[in-house]
Amino acid sequence: MNSLPWLLLQFALCAALIARAGYVLSESADALADANGWGRGWVGLALLATVTSLPELASGISAVALIDAPDLAVGNALGACVVNLVFLVVVDALQPSQPIYRHASPTHLLTAAFGVVLLGLAALGLLAGPRLPVLLNLGLTSPALLALYLLALRNVHAHDRIMRAAEAAEAVADAAAAAASRTPPREAARRAWRRFGVSALVVLAAGSWLPEVADRLALAFGLSQSFVGTVFMAIVTTLPEMAVTFGALRLGALDMAIGNLLGSNLFNVTILAVDDLFYRRGALLADAAPVHAGTAVTATVMTGLVMVGLVLRPQGRVLRVTSWVSIGLVAVYLLNAVLVALAGA
Repeated sequence: MNSLPWLLLQFALCAALIARAGYVLSESADALADANGWGRGWVGLALLATVTSLPELASGISAVALIDAPDLAVGNALGACVVNLVFLVVVDALQPSQPIYRHASPTHLLTAAFGVVLLGLAALGLLAGPRLPVLLNLGLTSPALLALYLLALRNVHAHDRIMRAAEAAEAVADAAAAAASRTPPREAARRAWRRFGVSALVVLAAGSWLPEVADRLALAFGLSQSFVGTVFMAIVTTLPEMAVTFGALRLGALDMAIGNLLGSNLFNVTILAVDDLFYRRGALLADAAPVHAGTAVTATVMTGLVMVGLVLRPQGRVLRVTSWVSIGLVAVYLLNAVLVALAGA
């Protein structure tokens, strides 16, 4: 059945499954942090950021391997980066007193810097197009993206450990005492891992289903695959990040919320390298529409704005709602959506 109402129902079901599983992921990840004495910032960056990006990973592999739609894969990965960054505006608005940049950990600046490097490399690959060097059916940018991602994880973890040593020790002691008073640590950890694993599988399944539905919707509405991937799919596949971020904010874990969003962007760009492994017609970035380079540049500009906020740490709010950094993020996001729609690639 390819009727429009049925396609919309499938799309909504994918969104609902991803959103619910993302919420459970946030709860189980926090329980794992308590049971194992992990810092919440690192959980947000490495564990949650990787798992909440499973829809982008599954959607990208499905798009290139099953329906041969490179623009859906590239548009989804880069569009998700833009959506994650604009979601920082929501996080900023939900803070009752001062902008989020005022109290965020300095470690996020390093994460954002690595994000700029990864996005810049992806933009170069897209701009090179057919001239992109190919090695063993892979674009030369793919192994570089993988290596940079691993380097980022290692260095951000080391920096975070240095910056938060005293705070982490206190948090571990408090978490251990709280866990001991409720549930035996091993039992709590096993239960959290089970919930975490089941939720991750749900996210993976829904993310694999999403590209086919989105591709049919693109045909039904007469929209380009680039626009559907960059805007529609990107919003739905970032629902886990949104759910996890809301959960972190309810727990008062601002650094876990920010680390999840910025860390997801590192993984999302790296997904392009994984998608390239499954793409059989050559280098993925070489066959993608040039309009995606604009999305990569947009994400780079937005990440730069976040870095400025982390350095300047603005105190005031515009119209008592949000910081000027957030206004800049929204403006750049809307400009990118219009340009992708007008490009019609």
